[in-house]
Amino acid sequence: MDPHQPLQGTAYWTTGFQAGELRLGQLPAPGPGEALVRSLYSGVSRGTEMLVYHGEVPASIASRMRAPFQEGDFDFPVKYGYLSVGVVEQGPPGFLGRRVFCLYPHQDRYVVPVDALSFIPENVPSKRAILAGPVETALNALWDVAPCMGDRVAVIGGGMIGSSLAALLRSFPLAELQLVDPDPSKREMSQSMGIKAVTPEQAAGGCDIVYHASTTDEGLARGLELLADEGEMVELSWFGSHVPGVPLGADFHARRLRITSSQVSMIGRARKHRHTHASRMELVMSALGDPVFDALISGESAFVELPRVIADLASGALPSLCRAISYPGNS
Repeated sequence: MDPHQPLQGTAYWTTGFQAGELRLGQLPAPGPGEALVRSLYSGVSRGTEMLVYHGEVPASIASRMRAPFQEGDFDFPVKYGYLSVGVVEQGPPGFLGRRVFCLYPHQDRYVVPVDALSFIPENVPSKRAILAGPVETALNALWDVAPCMGDRVAVIGGGMIGSSLAALLRSFPLAELQLVDPDPSKREMSQSMGIKAVTPEQAAGGCDIVYHASTTDEGLARGLELLADEGEMVELSWFGSHVPGVPLGADFHARRLRITSSQVSMIGRARKHRHTHASRMELVMSALGDPVFDALISGESAFVELPRVIADLASGALPSLCRAISYPGNS
């Protein structure tokens, strides 16, 4: 890299309703406490990023839904994303040459404070590390409502968050764990991970805890039906501008059911006095040493193809849980 040449980075921007492009921009030189990161992989978070692509981020919560290094504002144009893995090309001692995870949009090079970077252990491949985001969300949900030994647990929705959560729960001493999804491909993937997968109609009731991550009214309603008396549902879905119907009539109150929201920006209440965001991410990286998570990455595309990939994901022409985006020189 020529130190006399200005730093540049190419990023993906959502420019309008169902429209996006790659844009070249100038980067600041890294200052004290900052690092220049060259991207190896990024991940497309299909659920959230499709809401952005469709312009469905509600104005009332737009400020809360900003990604840490987002540029622009909702609706458009906006540079959005938060699953980036790269290598530090310039930075303080101890960072240079290290692989890192960062909550950064899709961009081939970027400059960030070093405290925004998380080191990736040697036993975690770079591509798998893009899953740190959904696994962190899943871990936080377990801290919001923690299952006990012998519990019956259902995870509704086999997307990135639901599948990450089920993968973590595999090692818990539960009486039963079931992932519930109407999509045969997601059930097949779950079964390949050693997790029982069923249709909503086949799901067994009497659950102590239901983690809901399907982002559908039907999934939410089915989750409440599956709870045992005084059971608890953890709501992880982000519905965007859609207002879901929540069936609070019938026996909801008589059976003393509970619904708890979970959101990754705050540490789960059971651990907020003993963990930081950094220590939570250390646990996530440790969990990602398990190769079972590779099943969640259902394809790879080059960075230059990203505008078409986003369009194909939005239309359903490219079905995917997490699409890995590879950058030049990522070997």
